[in-house]
Amino acid sequence: MRHFSVVSTVLTGALFLSACAEQNADETVERAFQDVNVIDENNLGEVMLTVGDPNEAVTYFQRTLQEAPDNIDSNRGLALSLIRAKRFDEGTAAWQRTVALPGATDADRVELADAMIRSGNWSGAEQTLTAIPPTHETFKRYRLEAIVADSKQQWKKADSFYETAVGLTTKPAPVLNNWGYSKLTRGAYADAERLFTQAVAQDSALFTAKNNLVLARGAQRNYALPVVPMSQTERAQLLHTMALSAIKQGDVETGKGLLRDAIDTHPQHFEAAARSLSALES
Repeated sequence: MRHFSVVSTVLTGALFLSACAEQNADETVERAFQDVNVIDENNLGEVMLTVGDPNEAVTYFQRTLQEAPDNIDSNRGLALSLIRAKRFDEGTAAWQRTVALPGATDADRVELADAMIRSGNWSGAEQTLTAIPPTHETFKRYRLEAIVADSKQQWKKADSFYETAVGLTTKPAPVLNNWGYSKLTRGAYADAERLFTQAVAQDSALFTAKNNLVLARGAQRNYALPVVPMSQTERAQLLHTMALSAIKQGDVETGKGLLRDAIDTHPQHFEAAARSLSALES
């Protein structure tokens, strides 16, 4: 009888352990699926931020936030997507919501300042940047600091910030171009030419820097195209820019010659140059 009782107890214990094992297994599987879902959501979010259409990304993150409105990654995703979609006012509001959440970083506040500049809120951008600790030293922070200083014509501060920004990136061409344009607006044409030349040396595909380089040379009445890599179409466009610069300086005949060169150089009909030349000759 005692033997039967022991067997019964063992069987009961085995059944209890089996039930616990099944429950634990179910919980483990459930957690595993939850982890997979989190990974999938994160991966999808990254895809939406890189290759997805920005307006589709906006819709995706808005839908995600309906389920978890305080998820900081989804809030960041929405804000970034709105800026990519050029919906700057909405993007600014989204970044303001993001920086108010627990876990917001100084990098998020830099993005807020960027959004404010894009939406024309210069004073808000300056206040946001000023509130960020000086220990947060990043390329984007200093590039924005330089742009804000430029807007206030604080040239010495702007030059210092641009110089710092250039030293914090491996791809300085765009910021060199911005710095050069700042010098161009100040009338410091030789400095502007030097910076645009550096920008093109860093990125030979940056046509904006090439065009600005031509403007800086033209402002000094140097109407020879710079020796930089350029396609035939780019050469025609740069000749057109140089022609307009010459005309602005009062060198009309030189400008006409450059327009004719631009028309002859362009592989197709160059309507803008032809129209400018026709207006001058009539």
